[in-house]
Amino acid sequence: MTIGATGDQGHPLLQRLLDADMHPVAALRNPSALANTPFADVETISADLYDEQSLIAAAQGMDAIAMHLPFVFDLEKAAQLGANIAAAAKASSVRKIVFNTSCYVADEDIGNPAHDGRRAIEQAIIDSGVSYAIFETKVFMDNMIRSWNKPSIVNSSIFAYPAKPDLKISWICLDDVATFMVEALQNDDLPSGRYAIGGPQALVGDEVAAILSEVIGKPVTFKSLSPDDFASAMSLLVTGSATVQPESIYSGMASFYSFYNEQPVSPLIADTEEMAKYFKTRPTPLAQWAARQDWTDPTDPALAIRMAGAK
Repeated sequence: MTIGATGDQGHPLLQRLLDADMHPVAALRNPSALANTPFADVETISADLYDEQSLIAAAQGMDAIAMHLPFVFDLEKAAQLGANIAAAAKASSVRKIVFNTSCYVADEDIGNPAHDGRRAIEQAIIDSGVSYAIFETKVFMDNMIRSWNKPSIVNSSIFAYPAKPDLKISWICLDDVATFMVEALQNDDLPSGRYAIGGPQALVGDEVAAILSEVIGKPVTFKSLSPDDFASAMSLLVTGSATVQPESIYSGMASFYSFYNEQPVSPLIADTEEMAKYFKTRPTPLAQWAARQDWTDPTDPALAIRMAGAK
């Protein structure tokens, strides 16, 4: 059973599950959310993340749970999500839980409810008694082709990101994250644990811009944004207002990147040797991923399917 099957992160996982001849069943609050996507034929089941009994019923007969979860800027609600999923796993035949946190997760709370909520969800999974693989991903390459980033690269040759100039990031593409998740589902010998994964290169902004320049065929410049300016621009793009509301996704993102930028050593660097001890998957270099993208079109290629799933 997949949770979070719609959207940017869910679709690559569905594709990788199908490629591996596995049978995904998408747990959806809206059972028709995949109808206008390439995954219209994927089996679905009705479920509500905030309804424990709904999740328990959905998980009956399922072999495993593979999931992405929305960022919740309420610690109590995040803890409820984790508890409900753990209850569903314990009450069914689920043999493994695989969870992509979609962000770096520290070993202690940092005062950001979205981050600290991830820790609460992790703890619920760990305490469930079910075998698990928690993937704590660094930063997604696919952020570069989203509507809040790609137009600037294509139209203005500027790669703008809320990273200080010397912040190293091991960028990883969503397809590789999905591949790691499927490998974890297939490997019964994989020890339960938290696995930090990222791309094969730890790059600062100027290095990312240089790679994009080479791939696109024109100079691209890195622009370091403050996390607050980034959040304001995101809010303006999506809501029409540059005012960042407290406890919104925009304030949460600003908090994440403020934390990253303040650390003496970047927490966004992946230990590829440690990853290779447990997984056969080898992440894609940025240049190889970038060469697969269309840099003549400023449009976010995932926008149409993301909006279809949101209806």
